[in-house]
Amino acid sequence: CISLMCYKVDRHLGMDTVIGLYGETIEVPCNNGAPKPKDLFMTKWKYDDGDLLTQLKDQDASVIATDKYKDRVSMAENSSLLIAAATLKDEKTFTCMVVAGADISEYPVKLLIHKAPTGVEITALATELEIGKPTQLGQCSTSDANPAASITWFKNKKPLVADGKGIIISSKVKVDEVTGLTTTSSILQYTAEKGDTAALFTCGALNTLSSPVSFTVTYPTERISLHVISKGPLMEGSNVTLKCKADGNPPPTSFNFHILGKLVKVENSDSYTVTDVTRESTGEYKCSIIDNAKMEDSKNITINYLDMSLSPSGKVMKSFGEGLALTLQTHASGELKVSWTKDNGKLDSRPTFDKLTYSDSGKYEVVVTMGPLVKKASFELVVEGVPVIRRVAKRRGEDGQHKVLTCEAEGSPKPTVAWSVNGTSADESPYVNGKITHKLTIVPTVNLTVVCTVSNELGQDTRTINVLSEQDKVSATINSSDEGDTTKLVVGVIVGLLLATVVVGLAYWLYMKKSKQGSWKTGEKEDGSTEESKKLEEKIEEKLEENSQKVEV
Repeated sequence: CISLMCYKVDRHLGMDTVIGLYGETIEVPCNNGAPKPKDLFMTKWKYDDGDLLTQLKDQDASVIATDKYKDRVSMAENSSLLIAAATLKDEKTFTCMVVAGADISEYPVKLLIHKAPTGVEITALATELEIGKPTQLGQCSTSDANPAASITWFKNKKPLVADGKGIIISSKVKVDEVTGLTTTSSILQYTAEKGDTAALFTCGALNTLSSPVSFTVTYPTERISLHVISKGPLMEGSNVTLKCKADGNPPPTSFNFHILGKLVKVENSDSYTVTDVTRESTGEYKCSIIDNAKMEDSKNITINYLDMSLSPSGKVMKSFGEGLALTLQTHASGELKVSWTKDNGKLDSRPTFDKLTYSDSGKYEVVVTMGPLVKKASFELVVEGVPVIRRVAKRRGEDGQHKVLTCEAEGSPKPTVAWSVNGTSADESPYVNGKITHKLTIVPTVNLTVVCTVSNELGQDTRTINVLSEQDKVSATINSSDEGDTTKLVVGVIVGLLLATVVVGLAYWLYMKKSKQGSWKTGEKEDGSTEESKKLEEKIEEKLEENSQKVEV
């Protein structure tokens, strides 16, 4: 029923059936709600005990009933019968009589009254359930229903079906003599299983469920297990708690603990704590229940340990160029991982110090890990040495007037840099890995030999730089210009000699060509011509050799 009533056609009885809700106003349709005929004269509602009301065309309905329906019936605009505050006594057949023209029609309607139960609850609960033993779990009841409610039992939201063995369900219905409403009760007899310890039982009727209930399920212990409880890894100096769990319900309250062969009895507790364990505490541990020593469980426990020593340690002072032996000793119960850092920076491998340099100075730390166990050790290395000047240099400043002198040195402790002359500005680089660079800017007015001195508490070193004044620099420039002019003159002479050689060669070629043409024309012998040609060739060769010597000069 979605609204206050439902409609149903009773094919067998040949009449309509209407289902109304208890306590509500029920609408009983006339002729299944068909439109009124055009020649309607009168509409009347009646039942087996008499007439209820009548209505003439275009007039208001008149109540005829004088019994219990006198103040409870009325007619709707569509000629439906309205019955207020319905009860079970209203379950009757009501007839709508329609007079239209010369026809009289009657439409009987059977009225049924339904009422949902007021609630569902479980009472008479069992105190506990024992595995394998049939026990009355409880009684589920629902009241004030019509028709009588059907009760279903559920375990973990799944319906229970009676099988006559582990699940037995018996129900009964009681009718109230005054209201006619029913009360249904259902008793569940249930044989528990081990998995029912956390089960939730409910019962329901007509989409109404009771509150879930659970029960304590008892069963004997069949198995125990030993558990090792510890904060963090099992390591020397820590405490180890042993916990013995039994699968019985209720569980045992007293146990025997076997600590490396020693028996310890514990009452009203399932735990025992071994304090301040050592590597010798490694071994087999057991627990058992007191009334059955054969029911036991055991665990092998390993106490982890990690020993480490590093040499050297603390602050180590060494001289530049010396060697340093580094020794790391470890002893542990498992596989180790070793990592090194220098001044908090990770190193790719273990450091070696065959020949110490200033860059080796720093704080070294080694971290040894074995699973969650971690141990650290460190030392600080300081490399000392007499300062040494590695390089001195000079360059001209950007304005062309100044000279910038540079002195690079290394040593430890940090060297102090001093110059033999004063400058307009001095600049010192950061002291890193024993190295320092000092720059001095000067304007020399005379030729200078400048001395750079570096020193610390271990010794000192000096180097010199020769610096020309601006006047000597100009003289050097002039001399350089004269040398340039001489060079240009020599190049000119060489070019001239080369050109002269080319001209002589060309003249000889023209002469030879003309001589050959003359002999062809005059018919002279070639002996004289050949001799003259040789003489000319000798002169040309002498000239070429002379020019070549001049070019070399």
